[in-house]
Order: sequence, then structure tokens, then C-alpha cells
Amino acid sequence: MTQPAPHNRDLLRTFAPPVMEARRWVAEAHLPPDRPLLNFAQAAPTDPPPEGLRQALADAVLHTPDSHLYGPVLGLSELRSEVATQWSAAYDAAIDPARVGITAGCNQAFCAAIQSIAAAGDNVILPAPWYFNHRMWLAMQGIEARVLMCVGTMVPDPDAAAALVDNRTRAIVLVTPNNPTGAEYPSTVLGALYDLAQARGLALIVDETYRDFDSRSGAPHDLFHRDIEGEGDTLIHLYSFSKAYRLTGHRVGAVICHPDRLAQIEKFLDTVTICPGSLGQIGALWGMRNLGQWVAGERDEILARRDAVAQGIAALPGWRLAGAGAYFAYVAHPFGPPSDQIARRLVSEAGVLILPGTMFAPRADEGGDGSAERHLRIAFANGDVTAIGTLLERLSAWQP
Repeated sequence: MTQPAPHNRDLLRTFAPPVMEARRWVAEAHLPPDRPLLNFAQAAPTDPPPEGLRQALADAVLHTPDSHLYGPVLGLSELRSEVATQWSAAYDAAIDPARVGITAGCNQAFCAAIQSIAAAGDNVILPAPWYFNHRMWLAMQGIEARVLMCVGTMVPDPDAAAALVDNRTRAIVLVTPNNPTGAEYPSTVLGALYDLAQARGLALIVDETYRDFDSRSGAPHDLFHRDIEGEGDTLIHLYSFSKAYRLTGHRVGAVICHPDRLAQIEKFLDTVTICPGSLGQIGALWGMRNLGQWVAGERDEILARRDAVAQGIAALPGWRLAGAGAYFAYVAHPFGPPSDQIARRLVSEAGVLILPGTMFAPRADEGGDGSAERHLRIAFANGDVTAIGTLLERLSAWQP
């Protein structure tokens, strides 16, 4: 009898991609023609980049032969320098290009950062609700996720984080503005978690994929200044060009950290992708140099949509807004069934696709506090204020 080839045990134990699961719900639903689907599930712009950026990409395809070749493992020097210059100004810190690496998307930046820190058997403190791809990568690597439940304002508690640290802890992971809750972490909380990481010899990974849509003005923290001036190796900063410049399909992200760590990350990147795609980097660089005002307008639009969702949820009897910011609103529903059942039924019964809290936090039978079953995530970046109004009408009219 033929024996099957082995499977990676940790990969088998990792949950399936949530967005793909949600797409299967849509494929299995029977939607009436007069009630087209409202898709508020995935946090990704569906419109193409501005015409000027697309023209820059087209020109590169036709006239820049190197754009079709392998490039540097850590990315184009011009883009690394531009990131260093703009981040130095934004965060009031002297960031050297030698600290900047370009990756094939921010997900890869996270995977590379973790690979430089932890191995199977170690643990990483992961606030929940979490970004599910972060949770998936830790599981695939056999790294324990020490779950730090966020309650109330959806901001992690530094004292609760400290209580989770042991001799196998290697890092604390933060996403701000947060996916899925939208919470914008106060600088005091970031500072306290940096102090904890530094005191205990941990890395502090700060994913600011949505920094361009933060509602606050000025630098959201002083961690770059503290880490660089102190000649430390605590802060690992992650970023994505996908949201600001609508480059999701081109997969361009960034990691900023100590040069010694970046040398280790380079090994991982060389092995996995050899180099980030040149065309996406060309687009990101053009966007950084030419689309500042355009991105500011996009931010204003996203904040207007946030306000529309927040006001609308406040008007729905029994519903409660737990957090809102960047692309997301995290809301508590008033119904008896758990969020995964509600989210699936909303597709066929209301023509609404949103994701359940069970995709972002452990269920009660997995050691969670029950909040995953009570919450839903609305990703409003792809729905204008009119579409948001329709969404709220459908939610108001639906009953399980």
C-alpha cells in the first residue's frame, strides 16, 4: 500500500486563510439580483493607483530594462533612502538607509522579522484581537502566541503584557492603527511596552501598515528616536505601501531595524524571494515623491467613512462600537448566536460580507474570554458613505 508523504505538523494545525473562507461563503450564497453583495470584508483598496503612478509603471516596463531583472535583496537603494529621509522627518529621528529593507509586502516583513528573533518552542506576545496572518505565521513556525487580550478601548495593557513574559519570550507584536479594531495606540502605551521589551531583552515589533490613515497629527510615538539614540536593537518597524498607493498586487513593504538584524533578515529574504519586485518599488518611490497631497485626501475620505460607521453603529439598538480607525470598525453585536454564525448568515440573508471576531481572537473553548463570539469587523475602505448607509440599513433590518 502506498504511504502518503508527510505533512508539516505545525502547518496542519494552522487555521485556513480567513478571507478565502469568507469568499467561499459568497460562492455558496444565493444573492437576489435586487440586493447585490456589500463586501466589507477585506482591507484592501480595489481601485487602481492614480494615473500618474500607473504611467510611471508603464514607462518603467517599456524603458527601464533593469526593472525586469533581479535587484538587490534588500530593495532599491533609492527607495530605501527615500523611506529613511521621510521617516526621519516624520518621527524626528536620524534613520540611516542602512536600517531600511524593502520586502515583498508587509506580511513578508513580519515573517522575516520573526525569523530573525524566534524559533520553534519560543513564544511571542500577541495582542488579541490579532491580525490573523501574524497568528498564522507564528503557528506555522511552532512559536507559541502568548495571547494578550485587549478589552475596553482595545489597547494592550503593558502590565498584563509584563505578566506574560518568561524565559522563552522573544518579542511583543503591536499593530497601530490596529487591524482589526482600528484602535490608535497612545504614545504612552507604546513607550511603556518599549521599556518592557528593552528591560527584558525582547524585540518590539510595531506594524504601522495604516500609519497614513491615523487620525492624529504629528508623530504617533518617539520610539525611533529612543532606539537609535540609545544604540539599541529593540524596535523593529514594519510598513506597507499597498494601502497608501493602491499597490496591493505589487507586494511592496518595508522593515526598519538595527543594521545587524537587517543582515540576518537579508538571509531570509534572499532564500524566499531573492528580491522584492522592481516595478512595485518603482511605483512606491514615485508615490512617495509625488503623491503626498493625494494621500492626504485619501486619509480625509477614510476618516469620513470612519465617522459615518461610528455614528451609524451608535444609532443601531443593541450594537456597540468597540473601536474604529484606519480601515476598520470593530463592533459588538446584540444577538445570541456567535459571530461566525452571524457573519455567514449575513451573506445570504442580508447581502453583507463582514468578518467575525472568531477570526481575530481565540474562542471561549480555546481559552478566550468570549469576546471573539460577540464582535464583528467591518472593513470600510472600499465602501463610500452611501454604501456604508446601505450597510447600516441592512444590519438594522436583519434578525437571526
